Amino acid sequence: MKNIYEQKPWLEYYDRFVPPSLPYSTLNIPQILKKTSMEYPDNVCLDYLGMEYSYRQINYASDSLAKWLRFYGFKKGERVGIIFPNSPQFVISFFAILKIEGIVVAMNPLYKKPEFEKIIRDCGVHCLICMEDQYYLLHDLVEKGQFHCVIISENNDFIKDDPFGSTLDKIEDTEICSIQHPVAFNDCIRKEIQNINLDLSFSSATPAIFQYSGGTTGIPKAAIGLHKNIVANTLQFLTWCDLQVATETFVAMIPLYHVYGMVLAMVLGIRIAAKILLFPDPRDQDFLLQSITDKKATFFPGVPNFYASIICNKKLQEGKYDLHSIKACISGSAPLHPRVKTEFERITGGKLVEGYGLSEAPTATHCNPLVGRNKGGSFGLPLPDVECMVVDVENDQKIMDCGEQGELLIRGPQIMAGYFQNCSESKLTLKNGWLHTGDIVRMDEQGYFYFVDRKKDLIKVGGFQVWPNEIEEVLLQINGVKNAVVAGIQEETGDEKVIAWLVLDEGMKLDKETVRDHCRKCLVAYKIPKEVIFIDEIPRTSVGKILRRELIRKYNEKRS
Repeated sequence: MKNIYEQKPWLEYYDRFVPPSLPYSTLNIPQILKKTSMEYPDNVCLDYLGMEYSYRQINYASDSLAKWLRFYGFKKGERVGIIFPNSPQFVISFFAILKIEGIVVAMNPLYKKPEFEKIIRDCGVHCLICMEDQYYLLHDLVEKGQFHCVIISENNDFIKDDPFGSTLDKIEDTEICSIQHPVAFNDCIRKEIQNINLDLSFSSATPAIFQYSGGTTGIPKAAIGLHKNIVANTLQFLTWCDLQVATETFVAMIPLYHVYGMVLAMVLGIRIAAKILLFPDPRDQDFLLQSITDKKATFFPGVPNFYASIICNKKLQEGKYDLHSIKACISGSAPLHPRVKTEFERITGGKLVEGYGLSEAPTATHCNPLVGRNKGGSFGLPLPDVECMVVDVENDQKIMDCGEQGELLIRGPQIMAGYFQNCSESKLTLKNGWLHTGDIVRMDEQGYFYFVDRKKDLIKVGGFQVWPNEIEEVLLQINGVKNAVVAGIQEETGDEKVIAWLVLDEGMKLDKETVRDHCRKCLVAYKIPKEVIFIDEIPRTSVGKILRRELIRKYNEKRS
């Protein structure tokens, strides 16, 4: 007997230009860059702090870097860590790694040393491409021989001078045996090794990225995104948003090391030969708004607090910026407040629609229609070729009726291959091709989905994933801390803030600022608890499991 989800009621509410199914390309990701660079070689690919770089230049630079990686013994399937803000270095490194069938492990440049080391060791990162600041931070790992090679970019690279210059050197691999480590990034893209060839004909079923996710357990692990997963998701979104080839200008403010920015700002932009405006510092809002005004940006993927902050900008309210070039904005990673949506659309004349995605389906599976009805509180309809079911939280064989709450299961062309070196977790999360999201949702009669709660304890801060157990481990290092519990509390903006509850050893005293100072040494800023609360006892179930929801309930009761 067919259930309501097999009938796909959402298809009736698609915009008229969106078909129920799409013809997916067999191209891998670097073939997309090569194709675009051949068709639109002189179009601007990247606009970075006043400098512009063409598709021909970016493709050539990534070819050159790929050959250097091959020269240094890099093998298929090995992992390369890249640590850059939104910059040409990130884009060039990303494609260079994929051109030699490597796997990208992108990391937040604001991470602290322990956070870098954990990922590097967990993934077995073989090579590191980073800014000089991160090189010195991780110098001891370099000295211990953790990496085949390290390629570093100086802080001023790409900012004032064109690194490509007027000429490019061509050398043989026998000429570079005297090059010292670490290798300079600009040397790699300016000096092409002639007698190393690249073969881009590999299967799109090859792993492309390791993206860290909390999954359904809240324990960080690397989701394996295949080339075909990412390529499929770009086709879904260029169709959904009715984006036009060689005419769009993308705002890449969301970090590219986050799978959301990586797919919807970078790979999607390159697929349609868009001009991509790179913003290395998302805090510089006036520069962002002036750039949108001057460059006539059309597509702006982001998170709710981006848009909420923009509508409050005083210079924008005074009419100093013109955002009417914006056609479409996709909001993800947290609920979008209706007031923010209404005001942003009033200011820009464009559309701001909420979507839903996760690292295990890089990057999105649902979105509200761009032209059709947007329902308040809904994260929209499943994208073309995405199948969904809502099942009982305790029994995934029991399918919930329309309007009933349950765990969201998803099947589609963008679903990951599994978790790296985590077969048991992969079997729990992926069953018969269905991704168990760990998110509690409901679906209405028209096929619109609504977020209810999180089965897992993952915290979302500004679109970033924060795992409570990671912070708890840091807190337990503090002398005098007996127990620690961390949870996220939702704020009015829809974002979450990190709260820590601490139980101290008997007779111990500790002030909140000391706790936060310790966290600053080990954690990136968004993971540091906004509030520290001292309590006598951690609430637990009869079998000893921590009742985070009880702590959250009491906190919300107190503040209301």
